[in-house]
Amino acid sequence: MNVVPDTSVVIDGRVSEGVESGDFEGATIQVPEAVVAELEAQANDGIESGWDGLSELQRLADLADDGEVDLEYVGTRPDAVERGHASEGEIDALIRELAAEHDATFVTSDVVQSEVAQAKGLDVEYITPRTRDVGTLSIEGMVDDRTMSLHLRSGAVPMAKRGEIGDMHFEQVGDEPTSEERMKEYAQEVVESAKQSNEGFVELSDEGMTIVQFRDYRIAVAEPPFADGYEITAVRPVVKTDIEDYEFADELKERLLESKRGVLISGAPGAGKSTFAQAVAEYIADHDFAVKTMEKPRDLQVGPEITQYTELGGEMANTADSLLMVRPDYTIYDEVRKTDDFEVFSDMRLAGVGMIGVVHATRAIDALQRLVGRVELGMIPQVVDTVVYIEAGEIAKVYDVTTEVKMPEGLTEEDLTRPVIVIRDFETGQPEYEIYTFNRQVVTVPIGEDEGDESGVDRIARQEIEREIRSIARGHVDVELRSQNTAVVYVEEDDISTVIGKGGGRITDVENRLGIDIDVRTHDEKPGGRSIGGGGGNGSAGGRGDVVEPEVTSRHIVIPVDGHAGETVEGQADGEYLFTATVGRGGDVQVTRGSAIAEELERAIDERRTISVASQ
Repeated sequence: MNVVPDTSVVIDGRVSEGVESGDFEGATIQVPEAVVAELEAQANDGIESGWDGLSELQRLADLADDGEVDLEYVGTRPDAVERGHASEGEIDALIRELAAEHDATFVTSDVVQSEVAQAKGLDVEYITPRTRDVGTLSIEGMVDDRTMSLHLRSGAVPMAKRGEIGDMHFEQVGDEPTSEERMKEYAQEVVESAKQSNEGFVELSDEGMTIVQFRDYRIAVAEPPFADGYEITAVRPVVKTDIEDYEFADELKERLLESKRGVLISGAPGAGKSTFAQAVAEYIADHDFAVKTMEKPRDLQVGPEITQYTELGGEMANTADSLLMVRPDYTIYDEVRKTDDFEVFSDMRLAGVGMIGVVHATRAIDALQRLVGRVELGMIPQVVDTVVYIEAGEIAKVYDVTTEVKMPEGLTEEDLTRPVIVIRDFETGQPEYEIYTFNRQVVTVPIGEDEGDESGVDRIARQEIEREIRSIARGHVDVELRSQNTAVVYVEEDDISTVIGKGGGRITDVENRLGIDIDVRTHDEKPGGRSIGGGGGNGSAGGRGDVVEPEVTSRHIVIPVDGHAGETVEGQADGEYLFTATVGRGGDVQVTRGSAIAEELERAIDERRTISVASQ
C-alpha cells in the first residue's frame, strides 16, 4: 500500500497516528518534496505549523527505522514560479500528480484538496483537520495596545492607525518596505492559522480576497488580480466599552428596554459606532432579551450568549428569513449600507424585531435621510424611532423620530396640513428637523435655522414656485415671497398670457398644487426694476470657448455645438463651469428641463449671462 500525504495531514501528525493505529501499518509512505519545501519555509519564518510538520517527518523516520513502514521522498522541490503560485493551487496539483503517478492513496485534511482529488479519480482518504492552539502571528509584532489597524502592502513601509478613538493617526511602524515574498508568507500564516486554530475561521474566500477572523483580529488578505499588489489589513477593537460609559446612558437604557426599538447608530468611519453597538448588544442581552447579530464580516466583540450570523447563500435576506425562525428580540445589523440592507432592516423591524443598525453618516440627520426613497415615507418612524450619532467615541446627538399630522413648521394655511416626520433632540425635546412631502417631493427642513433672511421653508417654497413657472415661461423668472402663503412672480411681458393661461386656469392649477396664492406681474412692475444677477450681456465669455445661444423647448434646453459631434465639451456661464457633456450626432447638447443642470442653465439664461462651450 502506497500512501502520499499532503502538507495538512503532516502538520497535524495524522500520518504517524495512522501507522500506530494500524491503518497504515506496513505501508510505503511517500512524502512529496513539495511538502518538505513548504514545511521548511514555514519553519524558517518562525511559523509553528512548519515545526510541527518537521517533527512529524522525524516520527515517520523513527517508525521506518523500527520497520513499521517504508519511508520515501518523491518528486522534486517546487521551483520559484510554482512557489509563487502556491496560493493558486500549483503545489497542491504537484502533490496530487505524485499520488496518481505512484498509484497511492492520497491522504489530506484539506476539504478542497479532497474534493479535487476525488474528481481527478484518485483514491482519497480525508481526515478531519485537528484544531490546535496557534501562537502569536508574525504580524502581531507590529501591533501595540494603541493600534486599531495594521496596513501592510508589498513594496510599501508598514503603516498603522494608532491612538484613541476620535484621535487616530496613520503612522509608520517599520523602516523598510515589505517584499512581495514576505507578504505571501504573512498571508499564508494568517490563513493557515485561522484554519487550524479553534480561535479562528475563514469568513470569506474568493479569488483575490480572503477575510479571516482570528481571535479579536479581522484580517483581510488581498492579492492579484483583485488588487494590484499583495495587501494585508488587520483590524481590531482598541477598547471594549460598557453602555454606562456613555452620556445619556440611563435614558437610552430605559428607552431600549421599555419596548423593541428601531435604532440607527451613525457616525463617520472610525468614530466608534461598532464599539457602541457592542456595548448596547451586551446590555440588552443581560436584560432578558434574545440578541443576534447580522454582520459581513463578523467582527463585533460580543459575548458567547450572542450568536453572530453572516450572509446565508450570499444574501442577507436569507439570513433575515432564518432569523425570523429563531425569533430574536433584538438584532444588531452591522453595517447597513446598500438599498438591500435597508430593505432587510425595514422588513425585520416591521415584523416586530427590535433592530439596531450601524450606518456611515457625517451628520445625525443624514442617517435618517438614507431611508428616504428606500422606505415609504410614512413608515420611517415605524422602522427607525431613534438615531444615535457617535463622534470621537462619544454620543454627540440622539434624535427621537415621530410622525404627526400637522402643518409643517412655518406654513399657515390649514389646507397644507399633512403627515410630518418630526425629528426632536432627545435631550431637550425640541424639534430640529421636519421631513414631509412638498409638491410631490420629499423635503427635509431644518427648524429654527435661517440662511440669511430666508428660512428653510421659504427657500423650498421659492424654489418650487420657480420650478413650476419656468416649466411654462420661456424668459427670465423672479419669485418674491410676500408671506408663507402668498407670492409674486415676475416674468417677461411676452410670457404673461402663457403663465396665467386662458381664464387664469394655468396659474390656478399651479396655486392648487403648491397651496400658495400667486400674483403674476412683468419685470417692469417690480419695485426697483428688473433683477438680473451676474449678467454680462452679449459680450465675450469670461473663460475659454465659443459663445452659443441655447434654445429652450418644452422638454429640453438645446445647445448648438456645430462640428463637435462625439466630443466632450464643457459648458460655462460667464466663464464659470456649469456642466460637462458629450455632443450628440446632431451637433448639439440636450439638457432635460427639470434637472439640476437645466435649472442652473435656465437661471444663467434668465440672467443674461453669456453661455459658452469649450472642447476638453
